[in-house]
Amino acid sequence: MTRSRREFLRDVGISAAALPFVLNLPSLGFANQQARKQRLVVMFSPDGVVPWNFWPDEEGPEFTLKESLTPLEGLKDRMLTLHGVCDRIRGDGDNHIRGIGCLLTVIELFPGNIQGGSHTPAGWASGISIDQEIKNFLQGKPETRTRFGSLEFGVMVPDRADTWTRMSYTGANKPLTPTDDPYQMFAKLYGRTKDRESLKSVLDELQEDLKKVSGVVSPADRRLLEEHATFVREFEQELRSSGDDIGHAVPELEPGVKEENDNIPKITKMQIELIVDSFKADFTRVATLQMTNSVGGARFRWLGIDEGQHELSHHEDTKLESQDKLTRINKWYCEQLAYLAQRLAETPEPGGNGSMLDNTVLLWTNELGKGNSHTLDNIPWVMVGNGLDFRMGRALRYNRVPHNRLLLALAHGFGHNIERFGNPDYCGEGPLSGLT
Repeated sequence: MTRSRREFLRDVGISAAALPFVLNLPSLGFANQQARKQRLVVMFSPDGVVPWNFWPDEEGPEFTLKESLTPLEGLKDRMLTLHGVCDRIRGDGDNHIRGIGCLLTVIELFPGNIQGGSHTPAGWASGISIDQEIKNFLQGKPETRTRFGSLEFGVMVPDRADTWTRMSYTGANKPLTPTDDPYQMFAKLYGRTKDRESLKSVLDELQEDLKKVSGVVSPADRRLLEEHATFVREFEQELRSSGDDIGHAVPELEPGVKEENDNIPKITKMQIELIVDSFKADFTRVATLQMTNSVGGARFRWLGIDEGQHELSHHEDTKLESQDKLTRINKWYCEQLAYLAQRLAETPEPGGNGSMLDNTVLLWTNELGKGNSHTLDNIPWVMVGNGLDFRMGRALRYNRVPHNRLLLALAHGFGHNIERFGNPDYCGEGPLSGLT
């Protein structure tokens, strides 16, 4: 005799906080084991790269990773580098502003009052971003709908709301604010909590719920339950030991000027763990991870670098020490991407085959191709994971292709076969070729 979801929940007696994860376990018979769970993560880091230490010299499957990308060495067969994919969108705003505002929207910014450099001031983007376009597509079907649809993670994103600090848009003039407090994101995922004490109560209840279910699932699902319980327990311990101070404060400073924050590595890891856990629980299938902001001025003291990143990015190519520091900074960002990829690779796909990285694509990008020239050509695009069934393990080169076509390819990879996205003038040749 089979039990309905309602009967199972009544008999076992678990809380709402545990529901999405528990009902996603295939051995209970509730998970949708037929439809593949495809996922997308867009990771942003600012201020361009050092091209000669970033892009492979070779084209095709036989390529050598340059210093900035060496953390991905163990994932070479599951990655793509896309040289020559450019931001062709023009209009109001300087390249930093357009770089981030048009990065995922591929359409012009509205006129506004945000002044950057010597260019005309600009406002918000005039269209939806690709992460939200894909989210809407997935949320429109019962078999791919999730609790949140998308989750926007941040690391030290300033509190101020301007075009430099936002990359995701639900529509024209509708920027999304990333959540850069891991505790706030954790509360969003696991309960409507307003203070730390009630959050601790939710964690205690969740731990008990996971124990109740462990005896009625398969060994494979029990492993996932144990990993989930360990994650909750560690987060609870972190929460209890942290007191009232969340570990960082976002300064209110002039645009583009940020104080160093030595908690960036720790906050980044916490956010990555939350991304992995939200995928494991099927809370969402679309996420963004925004590292600081356009004109990001974080100081990487944990790397022995005292200058701000934006300041260094303006130094000329002949200042080799500065280029070395920028290379090390981008290598650190790449390490975070590699850590996220590895966590997904080592996590079995709930209700499916292989690992979660087999069904997820990670896209790492930037608002500029190169900091001191402020070029929007050769924007860094690095893809990791097999979620869209692209032919991975290659270094690809294109001839100044509009990045509208790359974003179209992402949509098509999810089965969302739109003919244009953003400014239609740059979509004429369809999705980016050479990926499949």
